[in-house]
Amino acid sequence: MNDMRQMTPKGRSIEDASFAIIDSEAGPHQYSRAEWQVVRRVIHATADFEFKDLMRFHRDAVQTGMDVLRQGCPIVVDVKMITAGLNEDRLKAYGCSTHCFISDDDVIAAAKATNSTRAIEAMRKAQRSGLLDGAIVAIGNAPTALLETARLVKEAGARPALVIGVPVGFVSAAESKEAALRMPTPYIVARGRKGGSTIAVAVIHALLLLSTEVPA
Repeated sequence: MNDMRQMTPKGRSIEDASFAIIDSEAGPHQYSRAEWQVVRRVIHATADFEFKDLMRFHRDAVQTGMDVLRQGCPIVVDVKMITAGLNEDRLKAYGCSTHCFISDDDVIAAAKATNSTRAIEAMRKAQRSGLLDGAIVAIGNAPTALLETARLVKEAGARPALVIGVPVGFVSAAESKEAALRMPTPYIVARGRKGGSTIAVAVIHALLLLSTEVPA
């Protein structure tokens, strides 16, 4: 496998040791080999073994994620923290682009005018821009963005390739993830209140690493 990790041999050995500890302490699980690569990277990013029980995968999620990354899909995110955490070199190698509209002036104005949220209006702008179809949508912060994505799939015919639904929070976070689980769209979801931008980044990085294992 080509190693996309940008680290020294010493750093790589530390990471490998961390994954060995995770595998040992996590014990048996029901995930496929590829799904476990995603889950263990989430655990690595958080030091939280509860994610072993929280992660849910649509049957086509991992393969779809790998395929569309190799094809240079757009990645639509709810907050810039996700973009900041992604491996730019690997995304550039595949031709992937990242898009975050939450701080755009028109998004802010629309949210104020309709008493909505910036996250909702950002996802609507992504849909109007034609970016959602075939995209990876990664939501780590705003439950309303995930609820809106699910609505756009159901009511507006949006067809993202993969939805990574891992928003953190107390208001609508768990509910938004349950809505994502009911979508026909491939999904990777962390059920309950736990999540965050770090989780979304970890999932995408795991898919990027998996995408190097088999030639496109």
